[in-house]
Amino acid sequence: MSKIKYLVSSFLESKRQTKRGISLFFDSIAISLSVYFSLSISNSSYTLSGSLWYFVAILSLSLIIFAKIGFYRAILRYMGLKALFTVAGGLALSTVVFALSCYFYSIPFRSNTLLLYWTFSLVSIGGARLITIAYIRSKLEKSYKAVAIYGAGQAGRELARALGQSNRHKVVAYFDDNPATFRSEIDGVKVYSPISLQDIITKKNIVQILLAMPSTSHARRSEILTRLEPLPIKVKTIASLEDIVNGKSIESLKDIEIEDLLGRDSISPNKELLGSSVTNKVVMVTGAGGSIGSELCRQIVALKPTSIILYELSEFGLYSIEKELRKIAVKLSVDLEIVPLLGSVQHKMRMIRVLQKYNVQTVYHTAAYKHVPIVEHNVVEGIRNNVFGTWYAAEAAAEANVERFVLISTDKAVRPTNVMGASKRFAELVLQALNSRGCSTVFTMVRFGNVLGSSGSVVPLFREQIKNGGPVTVTHKDIIRYFMTIPEAAGLVIQAGAMGKGGDVFVLDMGDQVKISELAGRMIHLMGMTIKDKKNPLGDIEINYSGLRPGEKLYEELLVGDNVVGTTHPKIMTASEEQLPWAEMQRALILLNELCEEMDCEGIVQLLLKMPTGYNPQHAVCDLLWDEDINRNNVVRFKTSV
Repeated sequence: MSKIKYLVSSFLESKRQTKRGISLFFDSIAISLSVYFSLSISNSSYTLSGSLWYFVAILSLSLIIFAKIGFYRAILRYMGLKALFTVAGGLALSTVVFALSCYFYSIPFRSNTLLLYWTFSLVSIGGARLITIAYIRSKLEKSYKAVAIYGAGQAGRELARALGQSNRHKVVAYFDDNPATFRSEIDGVKVYSPISLQDIITKKNIVQILLAMPSTSHARRSEILTRLEPLPIKVKTIASLEDIVNGKSIESLKDIEIEDLLGRDSISPNKELLGSSVTNKVVMVTGAGGSIGSELCRQIVALKPTSIILYELSEFGLYSIEKELRKIAVKLSVDLEIVPLLGSVQHKMRMIRVLQKYNVQTVYHTAAYKHVPIVEHNVVEGIRNNVFGTWYAAEAAAEANVERFVLISTDKAVRPTNVMGASKRFAELVLQALNSRGCSTVFTMVRFGNVLGSSGSVVPLFREQIKNGGPVTVTHKDIIRYFMTIPEAAGLVIQAGAMGKGGDVFVLDMGDQVKISELAGRMIHLMGMTIKDKKNPLGDIEINYSGLRPGEKLYEELLVGDNVVGTTHPKIMTASEEQLPWAEMQRALILLNELCEEMDCEGIVQLLLKMPTGYNPQHAVCDLLWDEDINRNNVVRFKTSV
């Protein structure tokens, strides 16, 4: 038996042409022996003496028939029942050739001679192929991953068919929520109720569940994932039914998305609001290469503006988004001008020149420093970019008679404990003060929380840490955050911006806050691993708590006060908050500029505290260039000046 396995293994490891040559040689021997034995058994007087040309005729014509019907084209590992019927049919034709050859060469034969020939050739030629197939499949069985598909609909069936071409996965069970499918079979694989998940997973040694429900809502997927989470199994999903139909199923298998865990479904956008500030207009996006800015650009292009101005400080960021938008425009057959411009929002004259040259009508201002610890360590630059960058861009918009200027703000601007949040709240106050000064430009602010997949999002970080074996790093076990997808946030920003009447602060409905430690735990479980802790010291992934970083707080808020009212859009609210007259704001900006020029971080902090920002720092100044002894005179000067 071991010799047979060795021969089969050697055969499988040889080249395709070598395999075909070996198959032809084996079939030649099998046909020759089948002819001899069938004639010898049915005719006791038969001898090999005399002409042997009938052997040559039978052998040659049979091999030609075998080649014509595809004996030597089929890949053994994929041969099924249909291929074996082809073998039987080919041997039947070979039997006819055998009979005609015997008749032509006057070789005496009986009816049972033909039956014996067909039987001998079927056992030898067909049997050899069956043994080879059985060996291949038994060998592959050991390398297969036993997987189950959750969803017995069209997507699930298409996924199973695609996986059938893989050497890595074997579908051993389906699970579905529809009772009508229970205990039915799809291509020999049973469909089970989700109630029996644990038993079937254990019984069939399933190592992975694939969600095949591309059209199911995030809320429903979240319910299913909650059910799967406690199980010691990896969960993946397919991108879309279109992908698997087009043969992309293996590549499109991906880790569970965070929006599936959150169970948050987007509301269909208001098309009138989406288009009113974009369609057939000249639109400019500052920070166009960032996570929010780039998504805004994608959605804006789809809304068919006349032109889109991409304003970005990062050369690579600008190159990337321009290249992507040109592809999108071609795909959507959108005829528009795409203008890529390098520049900083702190260059007021350049901003004015751009806005005037291209007659910009709508500006989405996303350019800002957003990383809390980095801004804490670089106070002056954070203020320069977030406050003065916003002021200069807004002043340029007013001077160029831009119709709408929309500031992308953050939940960290509400009762901030860090300079980044305080700078964004200061920027909001600047726009509100500019609006009170009176001009044709409508200034609007849109405030929301964390977006999934942004440069600072914890989700891709957690996923990478889990794949690398951990540990997963969480700042605090009780820290909670709002989350929203980037496409949803960008769509709501466009709609909210169109609602503005001047000085409005719009707040997006972020749903419920999410506990980050629980989010990390769910991701660990759904990637097929267990949490390593005191209760489970043999677990796979440990969660480490590193402590709050400078400027971080346990939770974020979206509203300064309770003065919030709804709008015509169910996901957008508007807040009424304290404002400053322009004269007072102008004095504050002049003083803030002086403090930045002198790199007086303590003075900046004192001014942020004096302004109605709600700033409440939890630590001393930690700017990397700040030296309290060197700057003590500046601190005294600031306190006496205010």
